[in-house]
Amino acid sequence: MQDDVDLVRRAACRWSAGVREAPCAAELLLRARDARFLLFGEATHGTYEFYRQRADLTKRLVEEGALHAVVVEAGFPDAYRVHRYVTGRSDDRDAAAALAGFERFPQWMWRNEVVVDFVEWLRAHNARLAPDAKVGFHGMDLYSLYTSIEAILSHLDRADPDAAARARERYACFEPFAGDSERYGYEATIGTTSCEDEAVAELLELQERTAAVVGRDGHTSEEDAFFVEQNARLVKNAEAYYRTMFRGSVRSWNVRDEHMAETVEALDAFLGRRIRHPRIAVWAHNSHLGDARATAMGDVGERNVGQLLRERHPRTCFLVGFTTYDGTVTAASDWDLPAETMTMNAALDDSYEALFHATGLGELVVYPRDLEALRARRLERAIGVVYRPRTERASHWFPASLGEQFDAVVHLDRTRALAPLERAPLEHGHEAFETYPSAL
Repeated sequence: MQDDVDLVRRAACRWSAGVREAPCAAELLLRARDARFLLFGEATHGTYEFYRQRADLTKRLVEEGALHAVVVEAGFPDAYRVHRYVTGRSDDRDAAAALAGFERFPQWMWRNEVVVDFVEWLRAHNARLAPDAKVGFHGMDLYSLYTSIEAILSHLDRADPDAAARARERYACFEPFAGDSERYGYEATIGTTSCEDEAVAELLELQERTAAVVGRDGHTSEEDAFFVEQNARLVKNAEAYYRTMFRGSVRSWNVRDEHMAETVEALDAFLGRRIRHPRIAVWAHNSHLGDARATAMGDVGERNVGQLLRERHPRTCFLVGFTTYDGTVTAASDWDLPAETMTMNAALDDSYEALFHATGLGELVVYPRDLEALRARRLERAIGVVYRPRTERASHWFPASLGEQFDAVVHLDRTRALAPLERAPLEHGHEAFETYPSAL
């Protein structure tokens, strides 16, 4: 262990909280200069420093003109409201209002002080740019089945009433479940219902319609068409997700991460119509962005966004993980309970986090592919929206090879809890959300 500690200490760059000016951050972004997909992770969904430093790295890229969109682990229609705000096409009075779509558990993931600050900053930055140069803000998750249906119907009601009537007839298949997507998943699993054909048919019609009407019907711009088509893709994939929810966690996990990767690629293709080689930053949990093949997830057949993008876009992805040793974290003690400030247990002795802690550097960045000491499998922590310190080992630790999982790892030894705008859910609904049941 001590030999590995010495190797890491010599190889590490001492990180600084002032990310936008720090030489270690400059080196990290230099190493990522050829990447078109920059994936910034987090070991928890409730750590202030992860959100802040990820946002600061993103700001630095935006200021340098080296980034064209931010994609986050959030629902597409809710994030699109934020996109309209940051691009100056919204009536929302401020960032907190633009984030109002994130109203259910775990709303603190995006309704928090760091994201409010970033959204206001991005709006101000974009105000100085031409319309085609503005940096967007998008969601990639698939939990918003019913919200996406409403968005599709709302657009079609204005743009094409006949198409709206056909869409309404198809999506009526979901109406008996009254927004309870978990109940739909159960009944689809036991074979009493299925809306798969209807969801696929609507997506195909909207894809055909896009080519025919963009710029011609007076209602549908290229961005509107992308928004509507992506919502239809979400409905199709969410239907598949809920249909597999009760058939094993591996299958539903893979449907979800496949959808998230597809969404990033769809945005890349959309931006590529006007920008040569667009660059996209992705914000999500380490469990989604670190290559699953290097972890226990891959051992059981789970795939994730990091793996899928690496496989499909070799040499154009740069994966950054964030880890911590101890401190406080915002999380709930169980699903759908209020957010709490919780004390994290210190990292386990046989973990990467303990190895970094032993260097005494406090905050550091390493490039694990350069170090043999970081290729051996050790434990790594993952805290989602639920934290169970009493079952710490079983609930939050898994074996991984950091050298294969990430291109860079930022370790922040002691961290503090993220500050939510609200502690309790603003509204309770029946939709099963993106982190259920894994809480990641």
